[in-house]
Amino acid sequence: MSDSNPSEFDIIQSFFSDLGHADGATQLGIGDDAAIVRIPVSARLCLSVDTVVEGVHFPAGTAPQHVATRALGSALSDLAAMGAKASHFTLALTMPKSDSRWLKSFAKALHDMAVAFGVSLVGGDTTRGPLTVTVQVHGWLPPDKALTRASAREGELLVVSGTLGDAGAGLRCLQQALSDPNAEVDYLSGRFYCPSPRLLLGQQLLDCGSACIDISDGLLSDAQHLATASNVGLEIDASLIPLSPALQRLFPKQALELALTAGDDYELLFTLPESKLKALQSLSPVPVSVIGKVSGAGQQVSVKGYDLDIQQKGYLHFD
Repeated sequence: MSDSNPSEFDIIQSFFSDLGHADGATQLGIGDDAAIVRIPVSARLCLSVDTVVEGVHFPAGTAPQHVATRALGSALSDLAAMGAKASHFTLALTMPKSDSRWLKSFAKALHDMAVAFGVSLVGGDTTRGPLTVTVQVHGWLPPDKALTRASAREGELLVVSGTLGDAGAGLRCLQQALSDPNAEVDYLSGRFYCPSPRLLLGQQLLDCGSACIDISDGLLSDAQHLATASNVGLEIDASLIPLSPALQRLFPKQALELALTAGDDYELLFTLPESKLKALQSLSPVPVSVIGKVSGAGQQVSVKGYDLDIQQKGYLHFD
């Protein structure tokens, strides 16, 4: 194998043949035409696929380790929104050229995140072209439980995990190429580059939550998806939206708009009965905050306490 330009088969063998969390569910993994995975008894398969493209989902020239964590983290977030336990993933990697140094950093970051979240790579594909990473994630759900967007009920609370607007602010920091990075810049850019899929919280919500969605396109946009699917209205109180100290210090005037529209935070937005809130708050691995409530039918999302005219409510690929 060339040290600098490995072939397709060298790439698979050297960087991806034994990547991620090892478990007993994989009967046949990387190296054959397809993988074979044992599905646990009394479980259902939950799967999702996400693609990230250079210049669209991350800036050109992004370090390979950041490309890896952004791709896998955002994909796993979809499993979290369904309440699934993550298990396996496949990877389709398109690169403009074969570069051992780039691949080594990419594979190490991918491996570290896969181990941290208990998933293993079982197959995929490599090809030449513009830098694009597609990750298909697989997980398990109980036979009679799942979170969906379509189960919100009038009178329930509208709740969000973590803080919002950080990833969008992190992208602005990167676009502005701040010459003097500090702790706030590092934190915000880290939130953009390395999403933290709320898998444990999603599994906890199977017993107490109703509707759920992960915030990828922006709070307003994803709240609208949930409202439409559930045929309910959602009332958001802007004063209750959780904002990080870093966001408020660096972008004091834009903080709330970023939280409402920027997206890429991969936090969970969900509804649940008020009687379930305290128990969830005591168990949740991440802070959860009530930001509003479910109103009657109408599929409308309203925001109390925010007067600016928001023309773009979230990211649209083909707008």
